[in-house]
Amino acid sequence: MKYEVQHYILCDGWINTWTIYEDSVEKLHVFSSEALAQAELDEFFRDIEAEIQSGARNIDQSYERSEFRIVCCSNT
Repeated sequence: MKYEVQHYILCDGWINTWTIYEDSVEKLHVFSSEALAQAELDEFFRDIEAEIQSGARNIDQSYERSEFRIVCCSNT
């Protein structure tokens, strides 16, 4: 099974907005396990918190965890 991190966007609903570059081509990021997807999401939130603490990002430029979910994807 493959998993993706989805972000809830008001006009589009739940979609995968996470991308990676492979061979200079941007592709949607799909994970080989739920644990890997969760680790990536956790790192994302740690990075945001570090940016807020350093002053590189305002607190109102953050996200709520409830805006994200990890789901099994059937199209891969």
